[in-house]
Amino acid sequence: MAKDASTVTKVTSSHWGAFEVDVADGRIVATRPFAHDPHPTGIPDILPQAVHHASRVAHPAIRRGWLETRSRSGRGADEFIDLPWDEALDIAAREIDRVRKTHGNEAIYGGSYGWGSAGRFHHAQSQVHRFLNSIGGYVASFGSYSTGCAQAIMPHVFGVDFLQLLYEHQDGWPTIHNHTETLVMFGGVNPKNAQVSMGGVTEHETAGWFDRFAAKGMRCVNIAPQRGDAPEGCDWLPVRPGSDTALMLALAHVLESEGLTDHAFLDRCTTGFERFRPYLMGEVDGTPKTPDWAEPICGVPAQTIRELARRMAATRCFITVAWSLQRAEHGEQPYWMSAVLAAMLGQIGLPGGGVGYGYGAIGGVGKSLLGLRGMTFSQFQNPVQKTIPVARIGDMLRHPGQPYDFNGRRDTYPDIRLIYWAGGNPYHHHQDLNALHEAWQHPDCVIVNEPWWTATAKRADIVFPATTPYEREDIGRSNLDDYLFYMPQLIPPVGKARDDYAIFAELARRMGAGDVFTGGLEAGEWIAKLYDEFRALAAAQDIEVPDLDTLKRENWVRLPIRAEGPNRTLFAPFRENPDAAPLGTPSGRIEIFSDTIDGFGYDDCPGHPVWLPPTEWLGCAGDAAPLHLVSPQPGDKLHSQLECALADRPGARPVTVVIHPQDAKARGIAGGDLVRVFNARGAARARAHLSDGIRRGVVALPTGAWFGDPGTNIDPHGNPNVLTRDTGTSRLGQGSSAHTTLVDLARDDGSA
Repeated sequence: MAKDASTVTKVTSSHWGAFEVDVADGRIVATRPFAHDPHPTGIPDILPQAVHHASRVAHPAIRRGWLETRSRSGRGADEFIDLPWDEALDIAAREIDRVRKTHGNEAIYGGSYGWGSAGRFHHAQSQVHRFLNSIGGYVASFGSYSTGCAQAIMPHVFGVDFLQLLYEHQDGWPTIHNHTETLVMFGGVNPKNAQVSMGGVTEHETAGWFDRFAAKGMRCVNIAPQRGDAPEGCDWLPVRPGSDTALMLALAHVLESEGLTDHAFLDRCTTGFERFRPYLMGEVDGTPKTPDWAEPICGVPAQTIRELARRMAATRCFITVAWSLQRAEHGEQPYWMSAVLAAMLGQIGLPGGGVGYGYGAIGGVGKSLLGLRGMTFSQFQNPVQKTIPVARIGDMLRHPGQPYDFNGRRDTYPDIRLIYWAGGNPYHHHQDLNALHEAWQHPDCVIVNEPWWTATAKRADIVFPATTPYEREDIGRSNLDDYLFYMPQLIPPVGKARDDYAIFAELARRMGAGDVFTGGLEAGEWIAKLYDEFRALAAAQDIEVPDLDTLKRENWVRLPIRAEGPNRTLFAPFRENPDAAPLGTPSGRIEIFSDTIDGFGYDDCPGHPVWLPPTEWLGCAGDAAPLHLVSPQPGDKLHSQLECALADRPGARPVTVVIHPQDAKARGIAGGDLVRVFNARGAARARAHLSDGIRRGVVALPTGAWFGDPGTNIDPHGNPNVLTRDTGTSRLGQGSSAHTTLVDLARDDGSA
């Protein structure tokens, strides 16, 4: 597309990377890849249509039923009334004030998922939480749908915060390339998922590193239900979903029974193997966890398991575990067991050996960077001491006052009367959306800041039109990236949109907390203040960062913060001297058996890793739901963002479901057919794609399609979360169990 003289081009950043943007006459007209990205994603291609889409929230709007009678019913089906900003803000402020004075701040839930922008100041999660804390606090959430289960279990095993482990300790791709001989990937390493990263990923490197691994002759083993869960050239072991722990136990049994376990490492660097071994060898339950035991569970031949275990012991072996494995019932177990397996190999702390988590889940994992932090808009201290596991919001709304267990503590769900959501779309990432829709009717009021009429906005009572990152200025920076961006305001706000900071400043002012929230500063002044603080932190580490005026002029800069070498290897100092560099566990060692967890008394997460069959998996599938559903991340967007424009493309919706040709033949389904994916929880329409790259008995329907309107008997776009189970991973982690789902497929004539 030729540019005319009036077109202005700037570089900006996003969660899916940097890209060039052409702007003409106040509109985004085109995008192009960032010149320094070796494998740019195509996600920004749809940006011009999405930013200017008809589904943008144009005005402050209040649901008619709530405005007239304060009725809680009708969310998702009612019409909205446009109001002037001042009137809508007055109504919202009075309602928030009523709830906090009548029911207390423990009746307010502050929802956000933090993916609203790669900018550091206009970070929706920080904005909404700072506002709520400035007026007395709110019920918060622990963890994320992506890693909530891992965030609960891994500190018990390694004694370190899980996200800190990802960001600051794991081997980088160069170390893996230089040292690893066998790469064993439970759940694969998918470059599609690595398109995105919190705060942005500028150089998409994952696919390129696998090309180098192949050229080197590294053996890469993809243990996953789909061949495409790892790059081409990897060996594929098509495992049954939910059975990875059984496979890991069988690998461990080979090590122990054939004298391949590194007992010297276990004695020096771990605790509890002597309490785990009787279970592994069958002395406790009469069932040795042999490859022959595992074969019918996981679907991998026993001899293949033996050969893989021997190779892992004979070579420098690096085990990776995808985030998807802990988004399932008993998701704690494969994460814990992978650490035990790596410890038995004795390679933890060696470059290119041991275990790592989340490679390929986001683009930043695998980049070894100096720990340069900063540019965080303070959320203040939350006066309300009430937190729920993030994936338990449905239970909280359904069962106020009901007790629940989480990670060793027993608490009760609060009675939420007001939800304020900014950033994120729970009707994308939550499970069993039909049940969530019913639970969503409980609060007195739901307020949402949102650029588009998403399913969440449609189910709100008050909707404030929020700007996209392209309608305001900011600084783009991620702790997982070595680029720094000035993100200029590219276009004026669409419609009557305002940024979150302006919205919350006005609400806080109406509630007597304006100066507390703003600190007396405008948005531009905050950006300059945060940037100056960031420069000072960088200077203390002898890292040169340009002043703000220079960054604005240059648009972006690459920071000299790449870090490689043995000090970046996970737990290298601990391996060298466990007494001098102990872990943060009670024992100071890797905990194969945890007295802490054992003391919780949870039958769904005992004191050492075990194989626990999921409630729904192929091992118990029946005629009503004989297929296992996996719901991977989409390849054409981040979560559900930009979906409005993607859905407009001819033939793009419903979403494609991948099914094995033999499973399709048994149901009379041909490639391209419209199909109904269904179980007792709901149904979704999809378009069949036949592939022998998926294990028989498994179907894959990606997330991201916007949830349809209530009252229909089938989701028309293909949202898998009308099918998934809304139960916690266990009483310990209480994470999302989306991948523990059985369904069936049938041809669909479109009449449903």
